[in-house]
Amino acid sequence: MLTAHKIALEPNDRQATYFAKACGTARFAYNWALAEWKRRYDLHRADPNQPKPTEGFLRRELNAVKRKDFAWMLEVTKCAPQMAIKQLGRAFENFFAGRAKYPVFRKKGVHDRFTISNDQFEIKDQRIRIPNLGWVRLRERLRFEGKILSATISRTADRWFVSVAVETEEPHPGVAPDSEAVGVDLGVATQATLSTGEKLEGAKPHRVLLKRLQRLSRGLSRKEKGSRNRHKAKTKLARLHARISNIRRDGLHKLTTDLTRRFHTIGIENLNVSGMLKNRRLARSIADQGFHEFKRQLTYKAERRGNLVVVASQWFASSKTCSACGHTLETLPLSARKWTCPECGKVLDRDVNAAVNLKKYAVSSTVSARGAEGAGGGRKAAVKPSATKRESNGKTTA
Repeated sequence: MLTAHKIALEPNDRQATYFAKACGTARFAYNWALAEWKRRYDLHRADPNQPKPTEGFLRRELNAVKRKDFAWMLEVTKCAPQMAIKQLGRAFENFFAGRAKYPVFRKKGVHDRFTISNDQFEIKDQRIRIPNLGWVRLRERLRFEGKILSATISRTADRWFVSVAVETEEPHPGVAPDSEAVGVDLGVATQATLSTGEKLEGAKPHRVLLKRLQRLSRGLSRKEKGSRNRHKAKTKLARLHARISNIRRDGLHKLTTDLTRRFHTIGIENLNVSGMLKNRRLARSIADQGFHEFKRQLTYKAERRGNLVVVASQWFASSKTCSACGHTLETLPLSARKWTCPECGKVLDRDVNAAVNLKKYAVSSTVSARGAEGAGGGRKAAVKPSATKRESNGKTTA
């Protein structure tokens, strides 16, 4: 199993300058290779006898010209440009496989990073040795044991981090009993509502820190471009954005870890987040909840524990269907947080009712997959994807 451990670095000024140079070298190599890839692919389309561009060919071509044309690349580790071109090759593989969009040029100051292969660095205690630089202090030790594959050094605001990829053995954590199942309904007012009746409030860091964010943004816009005061204001704003991101991610990690520890089968809904964000009144609150990140974390944590995540289609009427008798309403406005079933007369909480329906859907799907009599009922980590990803309109559902 591949696991990454992200650790904060404590570089001095000379080391931080080296990291910035290495990030610039990696960005330049990536953009150079992307431009060259486009040029050679156009030549191939015009003349099929011309070979198609490949990641290996571009790496060899850069090695042949960098000492003459880009001598400044030699000031940093050779892995910075080479691994950047490898990443471009994987980006094109994902594009041709339909998993990602066409690669775009990297911008300075946006996700600055460079990668080092496992034969070019060494980790010992709370230090990491970087080529052409020496030892750099880590804020903590590497927690995972196994074969180290690579290390990616990146910058967030004005802080540097290293993400170490380690190939570890499959974990054997404690899991919940097979009979434990839960439905999870995600919302705006309440981050998650469980079929057990629990309502979990999210941190909503963007909403809490919005006034400070607006103040720093106004201050940045008033600074003269290229001045040191503008650089300081930009750093302060980046720190606040990083803090908001960390608070949101921390809350989602706690929530998803708790769910995978307590429940074996988890039913969720495949929300059309891009469509929901078109609602100008709720877009900020929806983005602040991190629905996509919740699904991503829940998926990989469930797989590690041998749990089952069942994803219902976005067309599944979880909120409009009575969890008691199964009656489905024609329409249910978003403002209606409670409603009475016209068939059985039960008063239903919108969010709890949706969570109960998601639980029933997950349990029924599990029974169908394993057999009504439990044939082959051994644990199997799986994710059931939705049949569709797009919605015919941008209406918000909850």
